[in-house]
Amino acid sequence: MNTDKLSVRLETVAKYVPFGARVADIGSDHAYLPSYLAKNGRISFGIAGEVAKGPFQSAEKNVMAEGLSDIISVRMGDGLEVIQPGDADCITIAGMGGSLIADILDKGKEKLATVRRLVLQPNINAIAIRQWLIDNEWELISEEIIEEDNKIYEILAAEKGDALKPYRDVPFETGILVGPFLLQRKEAPFTKKWLLEKKNWKRIYEQLESAAPSAETEEKKQEVVKKINLIEEVLDNEESEWS
Repeated sequence: MNTDKLSVRLETVAKYVPFGARVADIGSDHAYLPSYLAKNGRISFGIAGEVAKGPFQSAEKNVMAEGLSDIISVRMGDGLEVIQPGDADCITIAGMGGSLIADILDKGKEKLATVRRLVLQPNINAIAIRQWLIDNEWELISEEIIEEDNKIYEILAAEKGDALKPYRDVPFETGILVGPFLLQRKEAPFTKKWLLEKKNWKRIYEQLESAAPSAETEEKKQEVVKKINLIEEVLDNEESEWS
């Protein structure tokens, strides 16, 4: 992967960045994403934000080597600290856990006033992002799920709007867990992901069964059973040993 050829994961993120956007890529690592967008004339301005010194220096080096310093500003800081209101109208955050992405957005909410689109790619726990979007009145407008190098990724795009709109045609609890758009399509990576999750939850349930009885253990068991039942309904399993 480099500034000319992105991974499938980052290519998918890139396609949701609006043409001509002023984009801030948070946790930009080598600045591959904003550099790729700039080299292809897709953005008018970019920010590559990094909290760690090593990746920050790598991003700076790559941007200078590509002659993109007049378009891309490489900045060191934690989360949305690297932008000021009006700096960006699109924010991308990719390759982190969903809870961390939600936390970054929450801590920098005052920076989002002029942002029109969020493009988010959590490695795990996308439900945390969907819940944050609902709580903060961002409407999920699209989702994709892909598989690359035996890993499955979800990409979520959102804009300010009716936060509950995507969930009106699907069961809410299921939609927020697996994704309202993904639920309707049920593509191969989606099925693979949730079969693996179900297997993991069954393993957890068995561990809880072996644990010392307590109110907390019983509550956790019920939570796990509920998730398993939801996923079995999603995957159209006719019979469930958990019902």
